[in-house]
Amino acid sequence: MTRAWVEIDLGALRRNGAAMAARVDALLPMIKADGYGTGAIAAARALEALAPWGFGVATVDEGCELRDAGIERRIIVFTPLLPADLARARAARLTPALGTRDQIAAWRGTGGGAWHLAIDTGMHRAGAPWDAVAELRPLLEAMPPEGAFTHFHSAERDDGSMPEQERRFEIALAQLPARPPLAHTENSAALARTSRSRWSLGRPGIFLYGVGSGARALVQPEPVVRLCAPIVELHGLRDGESVSYNATYRARGTRRIATLPIGYADGYRRALSNRGEAIVGGRRVPIAGIVTMDMTMLDVTGVPCAVGDVATLIGRDGDQEITVEAVANGGALSPYEVLTGLRSRLDRRHVPNA
Repeated sequence: MTRAWVEIDLGALRRNGAAMAARVDALLPMIKADGYGTGAIAAARALEALAPWGFGVATVDEGCELRDAGIERRIIVFTPLLPADLARARAARLTPALGTRDQIAAWRGTGGGAWHLAIDTGMHRAGAPWDAVAELRPLLEAMPPEGAFTHFHSAERDDGSMPEQERRFEIALAQLPARPPLAHTENSAALARTSRSRWSLGRPGIFLYGVGSGARALVQPEPVVRLCAPIVELHGLRDGESVSYNATYRARGTRRIATLPIGYADGYRRALSNRGEAIVGGRRVPIAGIVTMDMTMLDVTGVPCAVGDVATLIGRDGDQEITVEAVANGGALSPYEVLTGLRSRLDRRHVPNA
């Protein structure tokens, strides 16, 4: 038995992708950050069955990793690139997202190729301002983009921002010398809240990996990730004795403590100290004390268990389930942090259909 592992249900991932594909003309799955912690190559190969238009990544290195693995579909790099990265992107047949005069000119200087125009409609992170894209007109006439896109900052909220950003995006598209063949706006939350997209491509991300967009979403994903570790030690506590650093957990009466060989260096966050839960033998048990770099302790008082028994930190065991969202809420974290924080020290087990 390995020290600790994360199990990835590729069948569930593929079915989540199919639920998104049913809402769009063409699918552009995001597999950046190593497939949101699940393994980008395995995720891409699983999603190939859906015939996606391409894949989205954040860096040239991520794109090159997919190319080296034999992925031939289009790959868009969505983070702005430095000039030194553009030649590597072109050599690897990657499609950059460009949003400034200097970026577009530099891409043209490499010999160019397909690219997508990033338009900022309110995120204020990257891209050409929606009301100033006309200033790029000479460059766009010389090297027209294949696509144009924007990114919603609050698609999971009912605050009116999403329709306002779409309105701005339409104004920006009207300022271009010609409307690009492809236009895309929607992330997971936006796609989950619509029955059918009106844009060319849909860019689902975290939905694919099992995290939903709230009760207002029209579709919910299947769980994809299960995080497990075996019990490696059991010991008793007398009344008043403490567990872990700073003695933040003290026994009230006699207690039984189980130690797991997983900690924040594996991605199980310190913020879950005295707040998170695990499932042992089909029963929920609390985290006892501070989560350390390599070990996490559970209070298993009254729960039959032995060294070698498996504790589930994310996922289902029997009738109990701990979702990624529940872990995030327990540690005041984002579900994105939970998934992408699952470190390479964990053994990954990709299963066709768990």
